[in-house]
Amino acid sequence: MKLSLLPGLMAIMAIMANAQNKIEITANGKTITATLADNEATRQLQARLENGSISVRMNDYGGFEKVGALPWPLPTSNRQITATAGDIMLYQGDNIVIFYGSNSWSYTPIGRIDGADATEISNFLSGSSINVTFSKPAHSGIDVITADTDKEPEIYTLQGRRIDLDGRKISDLPKGIYIINGKKQLIK
Repeated sequence: MKLSLLPGLMAIMAIMANAQNKIEITANGKTITATLADNEATRQLQARLENGSISVRMNDYGGFEKVGALPWPLPTSNRQITATAGDIMLYQGDNIVIFYGSNSWSYTPIGRIDGADATEISNFLSGSSINVTFSKPAHSGIDVITADTDKEPEIYTLQGRRIDLDGRKISDLPKGIYIINGKKQLIK
């Protein structure tokens, strides 16, 4: 019966791992999420965000991006990239860039805005000079996962009659087919 918990626990662990690779970005009173790249710059960014959110004054540049100075440098792993709307890049180690258009240059990938097209990103970043806040996502609300192992299983005969174990084990039932916790089981 414990194995039936495994798929659910695996799904929750995947969700939690995915949440650890996210940040929230707030601008103009709206908040969106972004999925982070897997590199040393994003690991250090996440570590910095553990101490609280950061606000960056970001300005339009070239009609395709917002750029602003971080309060500290991050490690670079620059490569030639053609960035598109939604990409978040590190430029020269201490500038964060959010693209609402496209540009090709040498950047360190930071991440990508989730589920927004170029128009939505442009609207999100509207204004020539704006304050943008980067933060950890809000807590999921899941603190501890526990299995209810003390709960007595629900057992029914094929005729629909409920059977109470009254302290007995399932293996003590007479031979036959039973519905145990919603699944058919053969007791030999």
